[in-house]
Amino acid sequence: MLYLWLKALHIIAIVCWFAGLFYLPRLFVYHAMSEDTASRERFCIMERKLYRGIMGPSMIATLVFGIWMLVANPALLSSGGWLHAKLTLVALLIGYHHGCGALLKRFARGDNQRSHVFYRWFNEVPVLFLVAIVILVVVKPF
Repeated sequence: MLYLWLKALHIIAIVCWFAGLFYLPRLFVYHAMSEDTASRERFCIMERKLYRGIMGPSMIATLVFGIWMLVANPALLSSGGWLHAKLTLVALLIGYHHGCGALLKRFARGDNQRSHVFYRWFNEVPVLFLVAIVILVVVKPF
C-alpha cells in the first residue's frame, strides 16, 4: 500500500514539474518579445516565482518519491533496461531544468542574447522528454 501512495505522489509531483517545464520557456518567448521595462520586470518576477516556487520543489518531490519507490521496491532496478533509460532521461531533464535556471538569470540581468524563435523551439524539448519517459514506463520496450 505504501508503494502505491509513493507512486501517486510521484506522479503528482511529475505533473507539477512538467507544468513548470512547459510554461517557463513559454514565458521566455514572451519576455524575449517584450519591449518595455514594465513588461520585462513583470516577466522576471513571474519566471522567478515559477522556477523557485513550483518547479524546484516539484523536481525535488519527484526525485524524493522516485528514490523512495526504488528503496521500497529494489526489484525495480533489475526489471529491465527501461528503468535505466528512464533514469538517464530524468538526469538529462534535470540538466534542462537547470539550463532554464541559467536562462532565467540571464533575463534577470538583462543579458538575453536569443530571439523569441529560439525559445519557441526550446519550449518543445520537455515534450520530447515526456513522450519518451511515458513510453518507457508504460510500454517497457526493453
